[in-house]
Amino acid sequence: MNLMIMLIVTALISTLLMLISFWLPQTLPDAEKLSPYECGFDPLGSARLPFSIRFFLVAILFLLFDLEIALLLPTPWAINFLQPTTTITWTSTIIILLTTGLIYEWMQGGLDWAE
Repeated sequence: MNLMIMLIVTALISTLLMLISFWLPQTLPDAEKLSPYECGFDPLGSARLPFSIRFFLVAILFLLFDLEIALLLPTPWAINFLQPTTTITWTSTIIILLTTGLIYEWMQGGLDWAE
């Protein structure tokens, strides 16, 4: 019963909206209306804007460190194994690798914004 009422109401609303769309005034497309919307930027200008490589490097670093942190997520369940020393060893290795990578990027200037 409820499904039938819902289907009838849906069909009525769809029909009503289609009939209203025929009575509304039609807009004529021109070049400005057919151009893609670009959040307030001039759509007729160049789409190739200069992009700082620093943003790209920080994004890549974020992805690398985020994936390494994801390796640590199952640690609480892995401690319940028979040999928790293996889990602690692998966790320490991952944390040392993360810290070493962060120090290396810091020393290479990958995290500095001013040159």
